[in-house]
Order: sequence, then C-alpha cells, then structure tokens
Amino acid sequence: MRSLSLGAACAALCIFTAPVTPVRAADAFYMGTWKLSAAVEAPWADPAQKHESGEPAGLLGETVVFGEKEIAGPQPFVCKRPRYKISNFTAELLFQGAFEEMHFRNASADPSKIAASLGFSAEKTKTLETGCEIDFHFIDESTAKAGLNDYVYTLKKQ
Repeated sequence: MRSLSLGAACAALCIFTAPVTPVRAADAFYMGTWKLSAAVEAPWADPAQKHESGEPAGLLGETVVFGEKEIAGPQPFVCKRPRYKISNFTAELLFQGAFEEMHFRNASADPSKIAASLGFSAEKTKTLETGCEIDFHFIDESTAKAGLNDYVYTLKKQ
C-alpha cells in the first residue's frame, strides 16, 4: 500500500514539475512567408462601381511575412505589433460580416453559398485575427483569403 502512495506521489510530482512549453506565435502554422497569388472581385462589391484602381495587379506576386513582432509586406498588409488570435468563424462572420450584411440587404443571399463560391467549404473557417486592419481566413493551412477594398486576395504559403 505504501509503494502505491509513493508511486502516486511521484507521478503527481513529475506532472507538476514538468516544464511547460507554451505555444508561441513562432510555432503557429500561419507564421512565415505567403505570396499574394490571385485576386477576384469581392461578392460584396457594387457592380455599378468601376474598379479600375489597378490595386490587384500591383499586389499580385508580392509576399506577406507573418513574424512574431510584425507582419511585413506591401501596404496595407503591414502590421507593426500584431496581436494574433485564431478564431473559428461561420460564413456570416467572414470578411468582417460582409456576407451577413449581403443577406440582410437581400434575403436570398445565402452566406454559406457565397463563402463556398470563394472556396470555403467547412461549417467554420479558421481565421487569424491580427489586431490590425486585415484578418486572414484559411481554406487550409497553406491557403488563406483576405478582403481588401472590393477584392478577395488569395495567399499561398511559401
């Protein structure tokens, strides 16, 4: 009986004294270099508005680098002190609620179908909130989408 108590005490001591390794941003799947590989007009864009800014052409091929202390890349993707947080968003919450807003304006606009048209097939989408201007929504761990002005950009992990 005494050895059982001693064994239990030893196990408890090992558990409580084991080093704890917190998950750091550096260990996260999204860290590293991502290339802006494609852009499409966003579903929420007003078709009556002309989008001749040349913005997508100027950004395609550029890279965005997620680092522990900053997000580097072309403006407006730069973020000097990101506060990374991973959340699981439903279709209604993607792109700062744009699909839900579309549904409020037109009841036949289904947020899940709109999200699917951009490649989001899961019920919930892993989203990287940065604490800066732009959030990133992940199709998978090597493909992300970001909304900027009236475009949805695709980023591919390098």
